[in-house]
Amino acid sequence: MMESPDKSFQFLQIAMKYLPEAKQQLEEAGVELSMDKLQPFMELFTKVMGEAYELGKADAKSESE
Repeated sequence: MMESPDKSFQFLQIAMKYLPEAKQQLEEAGVELSMDKLQPFMELFTKVMGEAYELGKADAKSESE
């Protein structure tokens, strides 16, 4: 099941919150981060967050039954 556009937006907001920390760590490791390079990772992050959200939702549903 695909997450809603609202959830995708929320996931991107979470990613942007941690982006400065990720950028610093990558730069310290010698990886230069540009917006062009970042886009595929943001899409991957959104997929990961979507699956994690669905897993948590399923867990919560099974615990409440």
